[in-house]
Amino acid sequence: MNGKPLVYLDNAATSQKPRQVLEAMDDYWRKHNANVHRGIHTLSVEATERLEDARKKVADFVGVKDAREIVFVRNATEAINLVAYSWGRLNIGRGDEIVLTVAEHHSNFVVWQQLALENGAVLKIVPVDENGEIDLAAFKKALTKKTKLVTFFHVSNVLGTVNDVHRLSGIVHRKAPRAVVVVDGAQAVPHMPVNIDSIGCDFYVFTGHKMLGPTGIGVLWGRREFLEAMPPFLFGGEMISKVSLGRSSWNELPWKFEAGTPNIAGAIGLGAAVDYLTALGMGNVRKHEMELTEYALKQLGKIDDVIIYGSKDSEKRGGVIAFNVGPVHAHDVASILDSEGIAIRSGHHCAQPLMEFLGIESAARASFYIYNTKEEVDKFIAGIDKVVKVFKLRSTDYSLRSTAVVSSQ
Repeated sequence: MNGKPLVYLDNAATSQKPRQVLEAMDDYWRKHNANVHRGIHTLSVEATERLEDARKKVADFVGVKDAREIVFVRNATEAINLVAYSWGRLNIGRGDEIVLTVAEHHSNFVVWQQLALENGAVLKIVPVDENGEIDLAAFKKALTKKTKLVTFFHVSNVLGTVNDVHRLSGIVHRKAPRAVVVVDGAQAVPHMPVNIDSIGCDFYVFTGHKMLGPTGIGVLWGRREFLEAMPPFLFGGEMISKVSLGRSSWNELPWKFEAGTPNIAGAIGLGAAVDYLTALGMGNVRKHEMELTEYALKQLGKIDDVIIYGSKDSEKRGGVIAFNVGPVHAHDVASILDSEGIAIRSGHHCAQPLMEFLGIESAARASFYIYNTKEEVDKFIAGIDKVVKVFKLRSTDYSLRSTAVVSSQ
């Protein structure tokens, strides 16, 4: 990249794909291409078997016993929207409360913001503390008898903070027993062991392209009793049981939420990604990322001009580091690193409320995955040193220093 060996550190945005995933999708297109659930001919049966086998693999991977609680969607964003449209619009009305954190991705913020505006609900936003963790006192205070839905990230896409989602779900169910809990797991499932059945939430969402799979395939898990009671999100073919001139009835789970031809190749690719990660062992994936993150934090901490956001404890964060280099704009940092073949993300990271909360407009972000190495971290650090030299920064010229998230903005 730009004449340099690529160092890809934008994994929180999307991951690279192993050969096994590409080959699994190619095999489907070349040898088994047909529509699913609609034919009794051999190709259709084979395609259907591969799609449903992928669903079972995904269920097993995240600790879900009933594979029919796994709904294939395009991405985590669509999964959250499905919950908002099919459950939220029927169950959340004027005066009801929706509780979420200031650190949510736009996909888990704007959806509920708009629902509150449309239905007259009250949006209650909980701050995070100096480590980017949810302020538990404020969280508990926000929960009342009027609370209908509570949502929070499993791992922050900006701060890397790992929430104790089991504990948070338990708090919600004790203090607001009428509330439904939705967990955004887009940054968790690719990077650590996740057992949804043990969390105690009601809905959990994640996406394929961040976990070695293709784009255009995501997952909504929901408790069967909720999914059974919810109306379909989309109408049309595949999601019906019977259609007459006057009315229609809906298919069984999960297919009543999968209208039209699904992303068959995408689901098969996701299944192959699950196989790949299972063979590695998610405990090993987590250990590797913690080691890289700890090393990167230590090396970045030696550069006085670098401001790091979030916890400095690698055990409390995922493989994501958001930072700024003195007064240099994050886009300039990313541009200089790109000239060295190093790919990072810069901007507000689809988390503008959090940026405002932190008192910044943007940040640079390096994020790690299974194929990254300490040698690549060294190249990343050398790239930051180049930024410092290009802009002739001297830490004594301004008061910025490595810091953590400040909750009292």
